[in-house]
Amino acid sequence: MKHHKIYFLLIFINFISYYKAQQSEKPLHYVNPLIGTEKMGHTYPGATVPFGAVQLSPETDTLSYAVNGKYNGDVYKYCAGYRYEDKTIVGFSATHFSGTGHSDLGDFLIMPTTGPLQLNPGTASNPEKGYRSRFSHQNEKAEAGYYRVQLDDERILAELTATTRTGVHRYTFPKSDQAHIIFDLMAGIYNYDGKNIWTYARVENNTTVTGYRQTNGWARTRTVYFAMKFSKPFKSYGQKNYDGKQVYNGFWRKFDQTRNFPEIAGKNLKMHFDFTTSDHEAIEIRLAISPVSQANALENLEKETGNLSFDQIKVNAQELWNKELSKIAIRGSEDTKTNFYTAMYHTFINPTMYMDVNGEYKGLDQNIHKADTFTNYTTFSIWDTYRVLHPFFNIIQPKRNNDMVQSMMAHYRQFSMKMLPIWSHYANDNWCMSGYHSVSVVADAIIKGNYSGDPHEALKACVETAYKRDYEGIGYYIDKGYIPAEKNGTSVSNTLEYAYDDWAIAQLAKHLGETEIYNRFIRRSENWKNNFDPGTGFMRPRLQDGSFKAGFNELSTHGQGFIEGNSWNYSFFVPQNPAALIKVMGGKKKFASRLDQLFTMHLPDEFFADTEDITREGIIGGYVHGNEPAHHVAYLYNWAGQPWKTQAQVRRILNMQYKAAPDGLGGNDDTGQMSAWYILSSIGFYPVAPGSDMYAIGSPAVDSAILTLENGKTFRIESIDQGPENVYVKKVLLNGKEIKDFTLRHSDIMDGGTLSFYMSAKAK
Repeated sequence: MKHHKIYFLLIFINFISYYKAQQSEKPLHYVNPLIGTEKMGHTYPGATVPFGAVQLSPETDTLSYAVNGKYNGDVYKYCAGYRYEDKTIVGFSATHFSGTGHSDLGDFLIMPTTGPLQLNPGTASNPEKGYRSRFSHQNEKAEAGYYRVQLDDERILAELTATTRTGVHRYTFPKSDQAHIIFDLMAGIYNYDGKNIWTYARVENNTTVTGYRQTNGWARTRTVYFAMKFSKPFKSYGQKNYDGKQVYNGFWRKFDQTRNFPEIAGKNLKMHFDFTTSDHEAIEIRLAISPVSQANALENLEKETGNLSFDQIKVNAQELWNKELSKIAIRGSEDTKTNFYTAMYHTFINPTMYMDVNGEYKGLDQNIHKADTFTNYTTFSIWDTYRVLHPFFNIIQPKRNNDMVQSMMAHYRQFSMKMLPIWSHYANDNWCMSGYHSVSVVADAIIKGNYSGDPHEALKACVETAYKRDYEGIGYYIDKGYIPAEKNGTSVSNTLEYAYDDWAIAQLAKHLGETEIYNRFIRRSENWKNNFDPGTGFMRPRLQDGSFKAGFNELSTHGQGFIEGNSWNYSFFVPQNPAALIKVMGGKKKFASRLDQLFTMHLPDEFFADTEDITREGIIGGYVHGNEPAHHVAYLYNWAGQPWKTQAQVRRILNMQYKAAPDGLGGNDDTGQMSAWYILSSIGFYPVAPGSDMYAIGSPAVDSAILTLENGKTFRIESIDQGPENVYVKKVLLNGKEIKDFTLRHSDIMDGGTLSFYMSAKAK
């Protein structure tokens, strides 16, 4: 997903995730310090379990989405709430996005303090004016399922761990008769006046509080319920409502609701719970969330944490991570291992589970549903993740990906518009980005034998989605074969992406024997040709009268009909038919030369002048790896008859855009898409066109890898003589038989066996 796309080399925290596969290639048995955040604040350090609903993490500032009624550009730095450059922590909240370019969430912020009570967060320059605290990275540690930091101003040690639906806080206090836990229900990420619709809290007893928060943000009808338990009874509590002056206050005004009043409500509540603490006394807080009810949140809390101690919950969380990360065991350099297991960690954060322990969840119809036969998920950033993340899941997480497709189908059934998701978010579609790429995810899963539902119903959902004439120019696309530039600002990229999606629908129809649907959509999949200008050799915006729009600039990202890219990158976006693209571009030799130019060209300074979120560090020539539409481009040399250039460019991208350092990523991770590209590319192959069972072979950057598959089989990859200089493939064997066309089938992987690369410093 993106909104404004970042091309800075983004930061992992300097205690980057670092899972080692043993040199014997046995599964992992321990977790080393890890994880972090990109420089611009698009990934969070914190505590979660694989695909967990709770993603507990520190927040380092509280910027408003708007200033004086206008968008505040600085808020973009806080998509995940945490920014590495910051010196203060505001608190720890339960929900976050990982690696997105737009944001929401940040629910139920908790902050421990001592001294006189303060309910405002203060400022970064004057943290003592509020409840925030200074901190140092030297006193900060993150591991899978665990986070720890010293709050310097408060002299409090904060520790976090988690279960699937419960965040567990442990705060070790100094001696104080003025110890407080601040509970801020109005805090959130990308907040603005009016975002909070309602907040509610009910003090059940002196250790238990329940309630909910309802917001109108990226998801416009999002309600999250909570249940919170303290390990020690609080001696008093209170609240302040920041709603401002209201005309009507009802007869609740008979009570003093600010102190020890058990049921409070308002748009913007902040609470405090007060304690007396002895030196080094630890107070635990367990906060569970639910999409359904306070009662379900309580049930989630009790069933997931029960009588387990903080340390037992931490051990359980890390065992879950070890189980997932052990699915691929690699050998390679220390930096390669760091990058690889960091990437695996990131790919297993999202999508997130969206149902209670009893199977209940809120649907897009705002009614309560029960998932009896599947696990329901949300956080589908599909414009990004259809490309590699979901195909990666079809190999290494097939059961989960089946459940994800089931979740997309539930979305379709419950949605009044009868569409598969565009960007699914907490019983909402936030409509971010273009295309209807869920059809690719659905088709890819079914074609690869990884869907337990009714495939014909799934095909029907795909077709209905592709015929929503009033969505993003689809009506024009159907009638004219392209979207006129006058009618849509992203007319070219939409046409290209719809054409690919239509090809995916055609492949599913062919797989199911639906010949008429196949013929219809395979014709639609050729619509990309309508935006190709043979005179310039580029994809261009076309006007309603059929002429190409004047003022064309193939380098510009503004006003040219593209989203998150320019014509140089999008002109190669025909992943469904590279051979046809090569033909219209003048044949294999000219096509390869065009690719060479993309990777070696120099972008003028004017290109960056109009694009505030792009820097040279994230670009190779004119190829922007952080822009997903170009993710397949390096592999197109295979179709041009020059596979050695694919091998060289893949290794170049791996080396330049992924580093075992604080500035490790060449773009925000987009809920795992960037990381999934790294994983599959580093083991030697890539799904150029999901919906096909074929993978393009590249150049492995690992010495060896063992994939432990869910079907009980093992797929081994060995790279003989692989090294920094030996990036070229002399030959590649599958179970001893040479592969000459540099393609690998999905069944080749899932049947188990050995893929052997023989590497060289010389191009073949």
